[in-house]
Amino acid sequence: MLSRRQKHILLKFFSMFSVIRGYNILVVVLAQYLTSIYILAYNITVKSVICDLNLLALVLASAATIAGGYIINSFYDSEKDLINRPIKSTLDRLVSQNTKLSFYFVLNFIAVILASYVSFKAVLFFSIYIFGIWFYSHKLKKLPFVGNLTSAVLTIIPFFAIFMYYKNFETVIFVHAVFLFLMISMRELTKDLENIKGDVAQNYVTIPVAYGENLSKIMLSVLAGITLVPMYLLLFYFEVGYMYLFFYLSLFLIIVFLILLWKSSTKIQYLILHNILKFIILAGVFSILLIDVSVILNRI
Repeated sequence: MLSRRQKHILLKFFSMFSVIRGYNILVVVLAQYLTSIYILAYNITVKSVICDLNLLALVLASAATIAGGYIINSFYDSEKDLINRPIKSTLDRLVSQNTKLSFYFVLNFIAVILASYVSFKAVLFFSIYIFGIWFYSHKLKKLPFVGNLTSAVLTIIPFFAIFMYYKNFETVIFVHAVFLFLMISMRELTKDLENIKGDVAQNYVTIPVAYGENLSKIMLSVLAGITLVPMYLLLFYFEVGYMYLFFYLSLFLIIVFLILLWKSSTKIQYLILHNILKFIILAGVFSILLIDVSVILNRI
């Protein structure tokens, strides 16, 4: 049996893990390595990629920066989250705001130190990234369109770091990035629909708050239509191996999403839509393994 003190420490740990959304960070780390192995450095042996200390430093710096970003975002959204996510908010509040801010500065310091191992350019890159996350959390996220666009850009920036590291500028990578960007943009707008009650209460001028749910649904439908372009290109103009199964599954889920979207009007319904998009993004990470299994086995 755990003592009272041990239970308290364990609760604090889970609280901080919830604040930094550790599960999301683990997915980003996995996605960065899979992207490096299968797409960006496909001509380098798997062992060389995995054992590359510069890549490890960039991945860990990204993880630390993202964790810090979640903390500062939680700091500014604490009142709003009481309305939108009461259960999660209760868990998150087990750690004081001062402790969270201390972790925020420590994590950002660690990110810059790790980046310095790679190069001065990496330090500059992550310094700008850290500032961008803070500025988004403090100001931009309350603005319609700008907040959504900035959030989507900040989400894919960790992949841009390794993209620049390997200097692989093939067109297929750009098309993959466009698809990911569009899916994240759809998720952010759906999340705004889900959180509209808390946004109104805290004066967050998101797209649903400023222009209404119907216009938001029209925008989501347009974005869904645009995603067909990179999907079509990846299916018929580029070699993606068995990853084509993922894109056909995504097409099916996007159609389901659109059907449900125009029937949705409550928080729980928008939450379901949000989870559909999160599943597509998560499935996309693991589907990278399907690009060409035989080639990867030969590269080990």
